[in-house]
Amino acid sequence: MSDEAGCHAAESAARAPVDDAFARPPGVSDGFEPRAAGPAYTPPPPTVSPQEQAVFGRPQGAAEFAPLPGERLPPHRTEAAAVPRILTETFGPTEGAQDGFDPAPGTRIKPAGPKPESPWWKHDAQRDPWRDPKSPFWLGHGAVFTGGRPAQLGPDEDAETDDELLVEPPAEDEPEAASTKFRFGLRAVLFMAIIGLVAGGLGGGVGYWLTKHARDSLHRSNVTLGKTGTPANRPPGSIADIAKRVGPAVVSIAVTTPRQYAVGSGVVIDKFGYVLTNNHVVADAASGDGTIVVTFADEATAKAEIVGRDATSDLAVLKVPNDQLTIAALGDSDKLAVGDPVIAIGSPLDLQGTVTVGIVSALKRAVAIPTESGQAIYINAIQTDAAINHGNSGGALVDASGAVVGINTAAAFGTTDPSGTRTAVSGIGFAIPINYARDIAQQLIRTGKAVHASLGANGRSATANDGLDQGAYLEQVVPSGAAAKAGLRNGDVIVAADGKPILSYPQLVVLVQAHKPGEPMSVTYFRGSAKQTTKITLDSD
Repeated sequence: MSDEAGCHAAESAARAPVDDAFARPPGVSDGFEPRAAGPAYTPPPPTVSPQEQAVFGRPQGAAEFAPLPGERLPPHRTEAAAVPRILTETFGPTEGAQDGFDPAPGTRIKPAGPKPESPWWKHDAQRDPWRDPKSPFWLGHGAVFTGGRPAQLGPDEDAETDDELLVEPPAEDEPEAASTKFRFGLRAVLFMAIIGLVAGGLGGGVGYWLTKHARDSLHRSNVTLGKTGTPANRPPGSIADIAKRVGPAVVSIAVTTPRQYAVGSGVVIDKFGYVLTNNHVVADAASGDGTIVVTFADEATAKAEIVGRDATSDLAVLKVPNDQLTIAALGDSDKLAVGDPVIAIGSPLDLQGTVTVGIVSALKRAVAIPTESGQAIYINAIQTDAAINHGNSGGALVDASGAVVGINTAAAFGTTDPSGTRTAVSGIGFAIPINYARDIAQQLIRTGKAVHASLGANGRSATANDGLDQGAYLEQVVPSGAAAKAGLRNGDVIVAADGKPILSYPQLVVLVQAHKPGEPMSVTYFRGSAKQTTKITLDSD
């Protein structure tokens, strides 16, 4: 045995135990061992409960739905009623008819008379010239009748000649006749021209006379209209007097950015050129890519710079050159009463110096003003029916003494009900009280920013089942905020603050804004059905 064969024998001996482990068991012919037979299938028992069987099962003693054998009714033929005799005699077959046909076979009359001619050939077809292609033909005169019957003429007699078609030429006019006609036509033309000139002259003269007469009847050269010599009464304190004194202190503000162009109003409040306006009027130019131009009452213009802005109060202060400025007098908004006359001055729809008149409709009206950013602005507003439109924002609301008592900020132009129907409204405008605006303006001039008291919670108005607001519902209490430190939680409903009833969330916000940071404020709230009272030390925003 060679060395190579010995090696193969050794390898086979080494693999033998391994192959035995995977070898096919004895008695198995294919690649898989037969599967053991499982238990026979037994259908599950019926799942109908005894209760269901009692309700929906067949009643006791009842058989199948089909009738039992022998219970069916035997079939029977329905006998038709006899036909009335009158109908049988009228519509029935006659006597002797067979199968409804009359007369009987063999009694019909045979057709008599000549047989019909062939539609393709007549007995005199050989004498018909229209059927003989060899028959002579020619173009001749019309039909000739002799003795009332047409006569046939021969070709020589019936042929047409060209002599019959000749027409004699017209005779030439004599030269004298032509000359006479020419002379007659020239005279007629000259006569008609003269008539036309005379008629035109007469028509023009008559038209000129009629026109001048009609114009003189409408116009008079010696008319002088009268005028009254009594001047209008404009005593001090009148609307005209107030508009004349305060109007120059109200300016128009134009903001231009790469995105848009907007116009608002402003009030000159200081001799150093500070102008108070709304933040939403100049907010687009705050990023530095816009320009602000102020137009004064005398149409002079100047570029303005932003001194400070406050989004919470929607107020801003601008700075303009201080040459020959008219400064507005700031009044006391706390002394206003409902029904006091007020004047709104501004630039609605870019109409500078527009003056509208109204009264104070309400005071301390808590209003939430939506913004483009989605964050509402809450103001404790003066409501007025003086017309306030787009462009009036930042303008002056002036009392009867000519003092500025508010900064016009917003107006309601329509309302939408739950069904989506929008209803237009008018005569509802809102202004920020000047006492609150004065404090914010001073902070912006001094530091460029304003500080407000903060409750440390956000919420919404709580609505009762009847749809009326009945408190301020706290949706989110800021951890470690003023409200959280006082023990308030999410879901609490504040119904009173500082002894004043709180019917809506805007009322709570404007009441907080009236405090200074660090001041205490007592609140009454409901947690579920339990009524509690606590004191909150307000933070700063």
